[in-house]
Amino acid sequence: MTPKAEAQGSRFDLLKWLVVVALVVVGVVGNQYYAASPILYRVLALLAIAVVAAFVGLQTAKGKSFFVLVKEARTEIRKVVWPTRQETTQTTLIVVAVVLVMALLLWGLDSLLGWLVSLIVG
Repeated sequence: MTPKAEAQGSRFDLLKWLVVVALVVVGVVGNQYYAASPILYRVLALLAIAVVAAFVGLQTAKGKSFFVLVKEARTEIRKVVWPTRQETTQTTLIVVAVVLVMALLLWGLDSLLGWLVSLIVG
């Protein structure tokens, strides 16, 4: 985004963020006010308010840049080479084996040091 377009788009951003905050406050207060109502209706109302607030938030410059970030992150996730089931199993077994060996070494060292201290202390 160019600085000129960003400055132009940010003219009403403060107002949009105030609308988002107002929607969140309305959702919280409304949820408390209608606490006796069935939870299904309250959840549906909160979801509707959240969708509207997200839509308004995405119309701001920061919201647009956040949306671009999410799209780029999804693109990067698609580039990741995920391990196969066999690689995952082998790596897990190696980690478990190393943890067991280290546990035995630490247990042995602890026992040895405890024995030495008991000899010294009497």
